[in-house]
Amino acid sequence: MSDKPEKFIDENGLRLDGRRVDEIRPMKMEIGVLSRADGSCYLEWGKNKVLAAVYGPRELHPRRLQKADSALIRYRYNMAAFSVEDRIRPGPSRRSIEISKVSREAFEPVVLTHLYPGAVIDVFAEVLQADAGTRTAAINAASMALADAGIPMKGLVSACAAGKVDGQMILDLDKAEDNFGDADIPMAITSEGEITLLQMDGDITQEEFKKAIEMCKEGCRQILELQKETLKNKFAKLDEVEIPDEEEDVSALVESTLEPSEEEEESDIPKIEDAEEDIIDDDEIDDKSEDEESDYEDVEIVEGESSFEDVDEAESPEDEEEETA
Repeated sequence: MSDKPEKFIDENGLRLDGRRVDEIRPMKMEIGVLSRADGSCYLEWGKNKVLAAVYGPRELHPRRLQKADSALIRYRYNMAAFSVEDRIRPGPSRRSIEISKVSREAFEPVVLTHLYPGAVIDVFAEVLQADAGTRTAAINAASMALADAGIPMKGLVSACAAGKVDGQMILDLDKAEDNFGDADIPMAITSEGEITLLQMDGDITQEEFKKAIEMCKEGCRQILELQKETLKNKFAKLDEVEIPDEEEDVSALVESTLEPSEEEEESDIPKIEDAEEDIIDDDEIDDKSEDEESDYEDVEIVEGESSFEDVDEAESPEDEEEETA
């Protein structure tokens, strides 16, 4: 862990990374990055790098876990062992189990689970590089992955955190501010302004808490705009497809399919006119049959060979009896 800085905010009101107190870190996201998942999103928020994947809706096994009237949402938050400077132990921990629970509950009000009774929707959020605010970053990535998977939802979920350092409320804490700050308040908000996740670690006054709520709402509004812009960029290609609207375009398409192509015209397929020339006349057929009959008349029967005429000329047994009598 690095040493605590002397000041988090300078005389000009700027923080250690040059941001103002109400400014979020640069964010970029991309959806559809995993081909095997039904929906996926890769998000970079400051130095945070998160990959989210969604599988489902699909049949839930074992069947005893199924809900007869709705789908089950399973959310798994995990930090890779190499995501922090000091290698962490792989596998689930008490912290990851707690974050998975509250994150799942943040999506339950917006996902239309009643459309898929007996099914399950699996959400996986993997933190590849951590720099404070990983639970909120994972929620933003998971929300985009759900939208990419086509899961019916009332709206997107955006998450951000506020905190207190040097006696001032700030938005979107980085690693140093999170480690040495006085308070940390992560929050998730729907597109309609409903708060679905609210946690707090530290001591603040009621006025500071109200100010933190307003700051988180403004940060989530900016994140929501980025989420919408990312979705529009992916599906903008669908608007470029040209579809014939007029009847003339359809008729031209039909005519082009009925007209023979140049290759078909130059092919060796015989036409009907050429086939008529190859038909043999009836007179030629009669002449040919007469020639065949003349050929049979010229055939000579060789002596010593049996023929049907020799069998007919042979004497029957009755003629022999008359001669002896």
